[in-house]
Amino acid sequence: MSKIVILDGYAANPGDISWEPLNEFGEVVLYDRTKPEEVIGRIRDADFVFTNKVPITAEAMDASPDLKWIGVLATGYNIVDVARAKEKGIPVTNIPAYSTDTVAQNVFAHIFNITNRVADHAASIRGGKWARCEDFVFWDYPQMEMAGKTIGIVGFGSIGKKVASIARSFGMKVLVFTRTPDPSLECEDLSFCDKETLLRESDVVSLHCPLTDATREMINKESLALMKPSAILINTGRGPLINEADLAEALKAGSIYGAGLDVMCKEPPEAGNPLFECENCFISPHVSWASDAARVRLHKIAFENIRSFVNGKPVNVVNGL
Repeated sequence: MSKIVILDGYAANPGDISWEPLNEFGEVVLYDRTKPEEVIGRIRDADFVFTNKVPITAEAMDASPDLKWIGVLATGYNIVDVARAKEKGIPVTNIPAYSTDTVAQNVFAHIFNITNRVADHAASIRGGKWARCEDFVFWDYPQMEMAGKTIGIVGFGSIGKKVASIARSFGMKVLVFTRTPDPSLECEDLSFCDKETLLRESDVVSLHCPLTDATREMINKESLALMKPSAILINTGRGPLINEADLAEALKAGSIYGAGLDVMCKEPPEAGNPLFECENCFISPHVSWASDAARVRLHKIAFENIRSFVNGKPVNVVNGL
């Protein structure tokens, strides 16, 4: 009987979604979490392995002679040495486009948190400020209207396109920086441009590109200096797209107005992260993908990935096998 090992099942599925569909493919061994030093011991006799954020290195694959397939329980697959997997003939699959709507929704949750500060005003009211107010209204923060503003979208995959669609429905102009611009999509309120133009002209900059050598720390001291002092930076992509020390410095200096981040360079972040000192930086704990609906889609696609491989018709393979 084949053995299926799930290295870190808890984050995507703390118990509210059944793993039972995997039983048709073999014995299932589920671990909530796996430390890097535990990987080899846990997968050395596995035929199939699922991982979310636990790295699977060349060393781990070399120590696992029965390993036939690796399934990443996420869209990004940089935690697997895909080149070594290809050399060994091991397909690596991912979960594409399962969280597009959820992540795009979270982008605007961060934007509106900064522009309207609903939670902060609610806290003031619970503290009695409105009850003590001499007027029918008060505001502790400016209330910003998005209609007529410009959003710059870096990366134009499924999530970037969804963010653009939502932004246009709010009456925003969209600028896009991508490696593969499509002039046929340009219209009165959407256009492609270079990165520098996007940074200079955008009121909101939202990051949706993959993490590569070219994009690592693309938001740094130099790029932040191009942005408007009134600009808002949103990152629901990958933490290392941003140099966090440079962003903290810009936020403290008022070089940009605010930032909303769902991802960080190290997760969980260290307690002394300089962004924690910035009152105009709002961080959510990498949950933009994690709606109930998105997690159900993730598991459905994961089960179909392994089923397709077993049936000899692999899908969503990211390493060319």
